[in-house]
Amino acid sequence: MAKHGKQYREAANKIDRNQLYSPMEAIKLVKEASFAKFDETVELHVRLGVDPRHADQQVRGVVLLPHGLGKTVRILVFAEGEDAKIAEEAGADYVGGDELITKIQSGWMDFDVAIAVPQMMGKVGRLGRVLGPRGLMPNPKAGTIAPAEDIPRLIQEARQGRVEFRVDKTANLHIPIGKVSFPPEKLLDNLAAVMDTVRRARPAASKGQYIKRITLTSTMGPGVRMDPTQAQALEIV
Repeated sequence: MAKHGKQYREAANKIDRNQLYSPMEAIKLVKEASFAKFDETVELHVRLGVDPRHADQQVRGVVLLPHGLGKTVRILVFAEGEDAKIAEEAGADYVGGDELITKIQSGWMDFDVAIAVPQMMGKVGRLGRVLGPRGLMPNPKAGTIAPAEDIPRLIQEARQGRVEFRVDKTANLHIPIGKVSFPPEKLLDNLAAVMDTVRRARPAASKGQYIKRITLTSTMGPGVRMDPTQAQALEIV
């Protein structure tokens, strides 16, 4: 079992692991317990009452955070010809076709979001094993496969804080909601937007308790358990 350092243990001592905190209390504790020398990401981890082995119990979605993620997002667009020109003019960081696919197959992964026009998916499909596990594969359900006229909107949303999420094989969601440096009120607004989207993404086949456990943490800090009922009751401002 891995041993935690002194700073982590001191931060963990500020938190009662058996208590369910309100959303605002959890946010303030995560900020207080942050000890890294960089601006840590605040992460939401949600345990769901679904069975990811069944196709009809998959949970995935896209949420546009009201206050963004607080980081620079590197956007790649798979497009050629006139479509590529539209993507470039819209501000994509990387645009291309075969050359980008070859570069990624060689191990290059210096981007955070991948978007593709439908005409490119015959080629981009070869990257499924590389991009899929990292959550970067363009997908129609996530809205990252779109005609050229929609590319500027998708790029703008990605810059503003467009976040995709998908349940993993252990029935958990892992979703960033901002930075430790954000004021608590902005983190609360982002949290409310995420919880609303997660609620709406509940599969019809899901039975019983849908949201079982919620933990808020920072990149390096200890987890803070949040009251699921209060988290689900948050209202979007």
